[in-house]
Amino acid sequence: MAQRQGNADHARRSSGTGGRPVKRSFTIDGHRTSISLEAPFWEALKAAAVHDGVPVSRLIERIDKEREGCGLSSAVRMWLFARRRDGS
Repeated sequence: MAQRQGNADHARRSSGTGGRPVKRSFTIDGHRTSISLEAPFWEALKAAAVHDGVPVSRLIERIDKEREGCGLSSAVRMWLFARRRDGS
């Protein structure tokens, strides 16, 4: 719990500039993985999950299945960029 609170505090402090990436772990298709994103990307990912009516982990799983030849953190950033660009 202390680690999670520390990450949340760090994300709030760095949200204006993006700051250092914050690492979070998820289970995708039965295996644990982690991604590191800057606070604004975490905020955008959470908002997209709420908009789509799915948990963040399910959205990450969807992005993971669609990615082509890049790391998962990069795929999430690119997915968020494309969503914003396309007005979704």
